[in-house]
Formats: sequence, C-alpha cells, structure tokens
Amino acid sequence: MPANAISNRPLAWTADQVRQDPAWKLHLSAEQADGVQAALAHAKRLDKPLLAMEQADFPLPAASRAALRQAIDMTQGRWGMCLVKGFPVDDWSEDDTRLAYWGMSLYMGVGRTQNRASQVMNDVRDAGGEYKVKGGRGYNTNAGLDFHQDSCDVVALLCRRTAKSGGTSKVVSSLALRDEVRKRRPDLIPVLESPFFHSYQGTQDPIQPPYYRCPIFGSHPEYFSARTNRKNTVAAQRDFPEVPRLTAAQVQALDLLDELMPSDAFCYSMELERGDMQLLNNYVTLHSRTPFEDYEEPDRKRHLLRLWLAIPGSQPLPEDWAEYYGDARAGAVRGGVRGSAITGEFLAYEKRQAAAMGMPFETWQPRVRKEDMEAIIAAAGKPVAAGSAA
Repeated sequence: MPANAISNRPLAWTADQVRQDPAWKLHLSAEQADGVQAALAHAKRLDKPLLAMEQADFPLPAASRAALRQAIDMTQGRWGMCLVKGFPVDDWSEDDTRLAYWGMSLYMGVGRTQNRASQVMNDVRDAGGEYKVKGGRGYNTNAGLDFHQDSCDVVALLCRRTAKSGGTSKVVSSLALRDEVRKRRPDLIPVLESPFFHSYQGTQDPIQPPYYRCPIFGSHPEYFSARTNRKNTVAAQRDFPEVPRLTAAQVQALDLLDELMPSDAFCYSMELERGDMQLLNNYVTLHSRTPFEDYEEPDRKRHLLRLWLAIPGSQPLPEDWAEYYGDARAGAVRGGVRGSAITGEFLAYEKRQAAAMGMPFETWQPRVRKEDMEAIIAAAGKPVAAGSAA
C-alpha cells in the first residue's frame, strides 16, 4: 500500500471494521527481509553496545527502511496501528533478535526507558512477576492484563516465541470509546477530561512524586488522546491516603469504560505469530492480553521484545499531559518512565538519536517535583466531596 494512501488522521473503529479491512497489515517482501538480515550481519561484526549504535551501524537498504517508515506512518493514520509480518526470527538467536530489533528502531524513533531499572528494551515473558500488587507490572507475568496504553507515542512488540495457549492481544479504539460514552453518558465526558491521580508504580525518577495527574480523555482542540490504566488509578487510591478520593462520577466513568473495552463490539483480538511486529499508537488505541500457558522448554516459552518509541510524526498533546509525558509538542522526544538508573550512555543516545530523526529535544526535567506535588495537595486540602467513593 503506498504511503500516500494512508489517512491523515486516526478514526474511530469497531471490531467488525478491523476484521473486514486488512489495510492495517503489512507483509515484508523477500527483499525487505533480506535487507534486515544483511544489516544484522554487519552489526554483529561491529559488536557495539546498543546505546552506542547509530544508523550507519545497522545499514538498512532503502526498501527495508521504507517498510519501517510506512509502518510507523500507519500508526498515525486510519487505524492507529500496524501489524508487520515476516521478520525472520526463526533464523535468529535471542541476542540476534535483540540486536536486529534495536537496529531497526534507529530508523523508527527514539527509544524511551520503560521501568524502574530504566531499561530501553523489555522482555515480555513470564518471569514469575505479579500483576495487581504494589509496584506490579504486567510484562513479566503470564496474567491477563487490564486495558491500558503504554507511556510513549508508539509501543512496538516483536514476537519471537508464542505461548502454548493464550496470550491473545486485544486492541480497542479509544476514539470509538469516546463516541460511545458521549452517546450513553454525555455528562461523563467532562469528568473524563478532568485530572485523575495515577500511581507511577515505582517507575518515577527519585525527584518526582510517586503519582501524577492526567485526565483519561485529552482536551486538545484538534487531536484526541486517551490514557487509562485502572490498576494504576486504584493503586494511587490504595497506596497514598493524601491523594483526593475518586468521586462517584469518576467511578461511574471508569466502570463504563470497563464495560465497553472488552465488549465484542469494540474489542478486536489478534494472535501475534512468530516474526510479527505489532505497532500501536498509544493515544488512540488501548490494549490488553489474555492470560497464557507456557511451554516447559526455556526457548519455547512465550517471548516478545518491547520498545517504547517517541516518533517524528506524533500528534500534539494537551498541555496538562506534559506533567506525565514531559513535552506536549508534536513530534518531540517525550514519554517513557525515568526509573532510577538513567545512565550517561542513555542521555547521549537520546540526544544523538533525536538529531538523527530530526525531532525537537529538550533535556529532561520533571514538570512536577515531590515538593511541588506536596504543595499542590496541601493547597487542595483533603475534603471528601459529597457523593464521593473511597
């Protein structure tokens, strides 16, 4: 599909519409896949640390670069997502897959740190973690996940191994959710456009507060955006007594979203196969997965590699979202969670990679520090509004 056929803006969609139109899928040609193989062979000979690599260290031919560029562009178009099929993961070791994936990312955007260890690439596999506990994250468990979005412009998952059963990916259009809420409960739209408190689940920089404010639905006049992860909203209520209690209307709004997101009308399920790369625009889609059962053999266990990317063609965000994302400007380097182990190597990488991608970049500074949030909470007081729910 030519790049100029992609719609300029994401549109609302239902599960049936996605089933009927395969335009959100791309299949690598033999030439494009061979180009990745050749770049990987070159990068292996260099043996550079990932954060030291530049595009020249992973020399993709024009056809392969065009496939990645088209995939990223598609996340900003009609469907807000893209599935690229045909990466030769069966020919690659785990280390090869990691190197190839990072090398390809150098042509897609700027990688963002994803956890308290400030890692730029996460292994999505069952490492015995727990999900709905204090500080719990879903990527290192075999649990089914709440609908959520990741903290970046585009989340990219490369499937290396599939589960014995389960692990189905589920995606919904947050634009369609907004339209349905407006139809059923228009009074809840301004509620969803007002700030909610969410826990960082321990992934913040040490100088940041342990929670942040962000509306569920953005209020930008031209570009819609949504951000919800009820687990983290509940965690803020559970772990931080100073956080204002959810009002009855806020609980009703979250309950309505929980009813709509997994419904047959809005939820599209897809099975990721070996060699698939799934790309999701986090502002216009929400995703989850079903629980899974693994194989016993270590190298047959379900394994995906995850990147969080800031991309050049991203939309602007509402100004109040900068508290979490750091920069609301279109196409800017933003997002990720800082964690507590940011290195000089990462700081040099993100600045160098931003320049390579032609993206606006500002050295990170927290928009809200611990002492700022303490003053905000103190000024607001802690009264429980009439009709609120703990």
